[in-house]
Formats: sequence, structure tokens, C-alpha cells
Amino acid sequence: MGARKVLVTGCSSGIGLALAVRLAKDELRRFKVVATMRDLDKREALERAAGATLNRSLEIRQLDATCEDSIRECVNSLSDRRVDVLVNNAGVGMIGPLECQSVSAMQELFNTNFFGLVRLVKELLPDMKRRQSGHIVVMSSVLGIQGLLFNDLYAASKFAVEGFCESLAVQAMKFNVKMTLVEPGPVVTEFENKVYEEAEKMDLSEADEETAQIFRQIYLPYSRKIFHSIGQTPEEVAEQTFKLIVSKNPPFRHQTNRLYMPLTAMKHADPTGRLPIDAFYKMIFQHDRVFNASLSIMRILHRRMGQGAA
Repeated sequence: MGARKVLVTGCSSGIGLALAVRLAKDELRRFKVVATMRDLDKREALERAAGATLNRSLEIRQLDATCEDSIRECVNSLSDRRVDVLVNNAGVGMIGPLECQSVSAMQELFNTNFFGLVRLVKELLPDMKRRQSGHIVVMSSVLGIQGLLFNDLYAASKFAVEGFCESLAVQAMKFNVKMTLVEPGPVVTEFENKVYEEAEKMDLSEADEETAQIFRQIYLPYSRKIFHSIGQTPEEVAEQTFKLIVSKNPPFRHQTNRLYMPLTAMKHADPTGRLPIDAFYKMIFQHDRVFNASLSIMRILHRRMGQGAA
């Protein structure tokens, strides 16, 4: 069997870049990687990271997940239109009070995060079904399982991704096509940094004074603490995703950050939904000392886990 063709979206930086390079540098040479991005002017970082694999086991192509013609043009340019593994990674973020978000920005978010995935799967799934083989890997988020304060729209887009994949996975299985949702927690990337930089400068004039204060004085500082305490690197997430791709029997869902699992587990522990909402409310608004103490413990565990992996 020859090398498997892997198409990865959103490869200009972050997880997409790290995963494309990890696959291309596979010691067993099991993959030919088509690393795509919307804007090819941003290819330099990927070219540097790819090194000697560039134009050998890794090629860079233009693909805009918000445009059906762009997707079709990219897929049609491949030999026999063959894609053995699709990694849907392209995405955008959005945080802040709902009152301060425009409907057009919300639609743009869904156009990339949800409909981008739908367009790609719609284009590639028929070929995979016909060949009776394939693997669709979707970069979701723990926020596709558990909502979070001031992440209303981003979480909604990831909930949509999870529902779409969970429904489609049953049909895909009938045709021997695997589906895997990768669910990172906080990841320290340019993507995240940009989202927070924009949030710091956000116009909060449409929000009431108390909501604006909660966002600026509680949410943003807490979020930064969480990222610094338990945030993963793109390379850590890429390595776990690589292992899922080479696995003969990959799971449908995989959370990359074990330290975040207790927070998502609360949702399944209480069918009424009260437990996670009450817990997050108390953690954010009533138990500042407990929150900071928990982060300190998580920071220590994160360091120990990192040393163990090394």
C-alpha cells in the first residue's frame, strides 16, 4: 500500500501547521500531505517548518473553506481526487458579550467553523464512500461539549460541528469511513493570541456597565491564567492527532488535555444540567481563592505531565 494522501486545512500557523509538518516528517513515510491555507502569502512559516519535506512529502495548496469553488478546485487538482484523510482544522474565534457582536460577524464565524467543515465533507465523502475507506478528522474543542462564559457564539459553532459529526458518523461507518473529533482545551497559538488581543480592544459600549466589567475584570484575567496554567502547545495537540490518524481503530472523540476533563465530565454527571452551570458560576463569581488555588494545582500537574512525557 502506498502513502496515504492527507489534506489538512488551516496550515498557515498553529495546530494545522504543526500537524502537517508532523505527518510529512513521519519516520515510516506513510503520508503525502496536502497542506492548505486560504492566503498563500502566509506560507513562509510552513515552508520553514517543513524543511526538506517541502515538495516531497508535503505540498502547499490554496483552499478557502468558505468557498465551494476553491475546495473543488483544490480537490480536482489531486490525482484521482484521492484524499484518504481529511483534517478539518481551519477556524476562527470569537469572544465577548453578545450585545457587542454583529450578526454578520456571527454568520462569518459559522461560515468558517461549521459550514467550512460541511462543504469539505460534502465534497470528499462521496469519493470515500465509493472507495469504502477514509478518515475524517475534525478539530473541534472542549467548547463543543461544554459552554463557557462569553464564548456563546464560538461554543455554538463547535456544538454544531459535534452534532453534525455525531449524526454523520453512523452513515460513514456503514461505508468503512472513520470520523474522529479532536477536542483540545486551551492551546497557546497565534489564533488564540489574536482573539485575546482583539478582545482587549473591543468596543463594549453596547453592553451594560456590569457586563462590561465582568468581561474585562473577571473573564479576561481568568482566561489568561487558565491558558498559562494548563494551555497546550500546538505540537502537543498535533502529536496526539498524529497518533489518532495512524491508529487502526481511532475513537470518535478524543480530548487532548487530561487536566480539562473534570470540567467536561460534570455535564454528563448531571442530566439536569445544573451541576456544570452552578459550578462555573461559583468558580467565577463566588470562590476566587478556590479558583486560583485550583489553577496552582493544575499548573503543577501540567508541569509534571510534561516532564513525564519528555
